[in-house]
Amino acid sequence: MNGMSRPRAAGCVRVPENYIARIAFALFFAAASLLVAPSIAQERPNVGKLGQLTNQNTIYIVSGNPNGTYLRAAYDMTAVLDDEKDNTLRVLAVIGKGGGQNLRDVRFLKGVDLGITQSVLLNRFKRTNEIGPVDDKFVYIAKLFNEEMHLIVRAESGITSIEQLAGKTVNFSDIGSGTQLSTREIFERLKISVKEVNMGQADAFEALKKGEIAASILIAGKPTGSTRTIRSADGFRLLPVAYAKPLQDYFYPAVLTHEDYPTLIEPGQQIDTIAVGAVLFAYNWPKGSERYRRIETFVNAFFPKLAEFQKKPRHPKWMEANLAATLPGWNRHEAAEEWLQKNRPTVQTQPANPAERAQFNDFVATRQAASAFAPEDREKLFQEFLKWKTARERR
Repeated sequence: MNGMSRPRAAGCVRVPENYIARIAFALFFAAASLLVAPSIAQERPNVGKLGQLTNQNTIYIVSGNPNGTYLRAAYDMTAVLDDEKDNTLRVLAVIGKGGGQNLRDVRFLKGVDLGITQSVLLNRFKRTNEIGPVDDKFVYIAKLFNEEMHLIVRAESGITSIEQLAGKTVNFSDIGSGTQLSTREIFERLKISVKEVNMGQADAFEALKKGEIAASILIAGKPTGSTRTIRSADGFRLLPVAYAKPLQDYFYPAVLTHEDYPTLIEPGQQIDTIAVGAVLFAYNWPKGSERYRRIETFVNAFFPKLAEFQKKPRHPKWMEANLAATLPGWNRHEAAEEWLQKNRPTVQTQPANPAERAQFNDFVATRQAASAFAPEDREKLFQEFLKWKTARERR
């Protein structure tokens, strides 16, 4: 106690060896410290100028678990944005349970100002009011990237479409995760009733092998570490998900390729699926407050360094980040909006050229629900196609 570390018996903690596990191991203790940080800071006398700066300029961001993309994105923020020389900013990443729980944590948990969630969940929580009114409690910083739906079945099951899961047992991933709540939204919209179970992906793959569940779902930015651990040779299969009309207001079309999952998808083949936008959001602290100042400091460090996030070894999903993208129905954090107004020209719709339009028409023709697109939906999809194409060409 009193600042002294307690001796640890040999062998009582085993430090993970792989990269993601090391991140998770370190951030586990960051999460634990978050719960007691305010009281510790108050009890420590004579911390000096360095201690004051450390506490004043640290901001917590709640992310996700090692199966998804949020943890890696948050870790990248710590690597790029931490100012170790002058202590003007420190980003402390916290392991979270995913998009749904992250909304609760930013709303209620002491010390947490930022989180990553899915756009569909922001709208779902606004609609359901399950944690109270949130319109004036949350603001978004930026749309980060898209997260693809991974629907995994056993090849021998004979299941070839998401509709055939009706009445069967399906893993919606961990309780409170973005996968769980977004998958509920998807199945509700498609009017497919299943028996939901909740477990991590590793446990789900074992349950699939034993025939205990019919499918497992993960919504995360490709390529995901857990999906890369399985092979078609072991009887696993990625199932396509059509971009159906009921999904087109909140979701986007996407594809999974051999390059993403070489042990699951044959060369030259692709699996159609859907995706949802991942959003960096914040608690809506009053302007002029200390907590507002911390978020403003974060924004002014993060926005100018987007190009740094798009370099190796950062996660490839950063190539999709569009700071200027808007989130309909939600207000952007005032500091973020001010930065954009000062540092960007007016954002305009990307112009089309005949070659791109022809390529897009071929793209749509391959979609299972191509005939369902109304003209306005087709134009929206075209703009998403241009963004996807630009991000892909920059990789």
